[in-house]
Amino acid sequence: MALLNILQYPDERLHKVAKPVAEVDERIRTLIDDMAETMYAARGIGLAATQVNVHERVLVIDLSEEHNELAAFVNPEIIEKDGELVYEEGCLSVPGIYDKVTRAEHVKVRALGRDGQPFEVEAHGLLAVCLQHEIDHLNGHVFVEYLSRLKQDRIKAKMKKHERNNL
Repeated sequence: MALLNILQYPDERLHKVAKPVAEVDERIRTLIDDMAETMYAARGIGLAATQVNVHERVLVIDLSEEHNELAAFVNPEIIEKDGELVYEEGCLSVPGIYDKVTRAEHVKVRALGRDGQPFEVEAHGLLAVCLQHEIDHLNGHVFVEYLSRLKQDRIKAKMKKHERNNL
């Protein structure tokens, strides 16, 4: 397994729409493993392939404290959603930034698993928020785009300054 580099907002590559995975093969399983290792090392609960500059529809999530409930979603799609929930979100691609985002409280997602088999999951609360957040990444969107233009501009400036200071 390998640690992957996480793209930082406002990197334009975060806005690239991911392509569907044609086959869940050893390459995709290795990507899932590397993404999981990267997510755990960064102390995150979800990571989309777009964030590690792989523009294929793959994401991983693990909400457990023990890091023992990894879920991999290949070609995920939201097939149902309802309700409304406001949740304070953060993102490994926008470190140190947290803000409230309105999402659906319940989602039903269809995807392929690590084994290539189709499955569906119904999610509520944090898992629903996380799935929507990560699927947004696959569609080329970052959570800060739900915020006001003023907040987006401030976050961009802060991230660019942080990048300059770390060169």
